[in-house]
Formats: sequence, C-alpha cells, structure tokens
Amino acid sequence: MTVGRPRATVAAMAPYRPGKSLAMAADEYGFDLEAVAESAKLSSNENPYPPVPSVVAAIAAAAGDVNRYGDHRAAELREALGVWLGVDPERVATGCGSVGLLQQLFLAYVGPGDEVVYPWPSFEAYPVDVAITGGVEVAVPLVNHAFDLDAVANAVTPRAKLVVLANPNNPTGTAVHVDQIRGLLQQVPDDVLVVVDEAYREFATTNLGDPITELMPDYPNVVVLRTFSKAYGLAALRTGYAIADPSVVTQIDKVLIPFAVNHLAQVASLAAIEARDEARVIIDRLVSERDRVVDALRGYGWEIPDAHANFVWLPLGERTDEVFPALERRGVVVRPFPEVGIRVTIGTPAENDRFLEVLADLD
Repeated sequence: MTVGRPRATVAAMAPYRPGKSLAMAADEYGFDLEAVAESAKLSSNENPYPPVPSVVAAIAAAAGDVNRYGDHRAAELREALGVWLGVDPERVATGCGSVGLLQQLFLAYVGPGDEVVYPWPSFEAYPVDVAITGGVEVAVPLVNHAFDLDAVANAVTPRAKLVVLANPNNPTGTAVHVDQIRGLLQQVPDDVLVVVDEAYREFATTNLGDPITELMPDYPNVVVLRTFSKAYGLAALRTGYAIADPSVVTQIDKVLIPFAVNHLAQVASLAAIEARDEARVIIDRLVSERDRVVDALRGYGWEIPDAHANFVWLPLGERTDEVFPALERRGVVVRPFPEVGIRVTIGTPAENDRFLEVLADLD
C-alpha cells in the first residue's frame, strides 16, 4: 500500500541504483565475506586510494566546525575554480557532485513534455532526472559502444531542452573530441543546452580538447560538468562544479538545495585544487592499471572498446546475467547492465588481479 499521493511520474519510475557493496553481495549470495579471498568492490567507479595527505589534513582540521553551516554558494571555491580554469567566477556553479548539478539543470530547464536527448546506454541518472521532471527521454543508440553525434543532432526537435553527453561515456568508457561536439553544436539550436558531463575527464590520456576553452566562447549554450569525486578521491564528500554562461548559473543556483556543498566538502575541494599535482600521481597510477587490465583482457581474446575512464566495459550482451552473479559469488562486485554488459571499476593492482583471475576461470 502506498501512503499519500505521490506524483504519477515518481510513483512509476525506477530509482537510481548505486553500485552494490561487498556486504550487499555477501548477503545476496549467502557467502561469508571474511572467507572470500581478495574480495573487490569494483562497482561504483570510486578511486581506491584516499585523498593525498594534505587534503586529509585539511578535512581533519575543519571537522571541529561542523556545527556551523558552510557557505551556501561556496564562494571561495567558485573563486578558486575560476582561477584554476581561467574563467570568471560568475561562470562557475557548485553542487552536490556533478550529478547534483545535473539534477539542478533538469529542475531549472525541463518541464512536463520537454525532451532530453542523450546517447544510450549512458549514465543511469539521466532517465531518473527525466522522470522526476516529467520530461520525455529521447535515447539515441550507441554505435560500436560510442556516440553517433549526427544521430543525436537529428533527434533534436523543437521540444528539446537539453542534450546530455557523458564524455568519456559511462558505462562504455568511449570518448569524443571537442571537434566532434562542435559539429553537433552547429546543428543544434542555440536555445538548447548541450551538457558535456566530464566526470571522468582526468583519466583520459587521449587528447579530447577542452570544451571550456574551445567550445564555450563560440557556443554559450554549452555547459560543462566536472567533479572531485572520482580522480581526487572525494566521493563521500560530494563536490561537483559546472562551467556555464552566467545566465545559466543564475538559473541553476535557484534550485540549489540549501548548503548542498557542505563545509568539509568545500575545504577538501579547495585543498584538492592546491594539491592537484600530487593527485596526478595517483591518477596516473590508475590509468596505468587500466591500460594493464585492458591489455590483459584483449590478451584473453576479449573484444572491448578503448577505455578512457577509470573502468573497463565488457560488452557481454545476453551473457551479462550469467557472468556478473558468477563474479559476485566469488567476491568480485561489478556493475551489470542487464543484457548489455558489465562495467568494471579499476581498483588496486591486487583487486584488478583478482577480477582477471576470476573472469579467466569463468570464461
């Protein structure tokens, strides 16, 4: 029985599914977690390493102030991001992770019947936000696990409000250069926002260009989303940022939940900006591990797309529902996309070795 009268769109929608934890897998499959050797949670695209010591120290030093609210607009952080990225702070918004800013964009721009266009499969929060706002999903199929941007452009109608591109794409890890996005922008009306969701940008070793400097000067309808959650190891503190035209920042700030970027998150993000060269060492370590895992999988005969994020994509199709529970029964927790494939986060070398070992035994 449902208590109260939820909105029809909310009552009918499926909730966002976070990556399964090791404890959840142990409970689901009935195994003793402590008895499973070398368990690995590779389901949530988390950085397996903690933030660099200076960031941890900044968080610890600020912990005594949590009885007070942080700055609602995170003005100091917006200023620091502006200096770092070479943009006016009026073009910077902050939110509860890039996914929080994404929801703000939907709340500010999408109403019942408005269309939102994106390649699919992609980040699972996109259809959730469409449902929340009563919008209409226009999902454009990937081609060879990658964007077909001409098809995306052709899918934009006068009812479209947003085009959303996860670049690199989650879950396939494929990516496009800004020149390809420019070709899309040339075909899209300038009153449609094109959101370039770059949550995994720091892990791309191929030159993708920079939409902030290469697209936004000519296309004010471009919005760029980035985050401190992945590369900087701050997933639990939830700080994302958007770079956009000041008029867009004004609108999405209106739907920012009060104090969404909490005090510790602001302190940690400021410290991460200062320590970004140290963080780069950790990022490079993960990229090296990703490339090692890709080479190993291809050596086993797997045909997988090039990986540009901190995960790899196994396009298993119908075998997905067979393989992922077999991995999880042996303590390797991954992210399945039913009848499509499995996304596997890059963890520590030991965790990656465990994944490769178990997968080889199953194949």
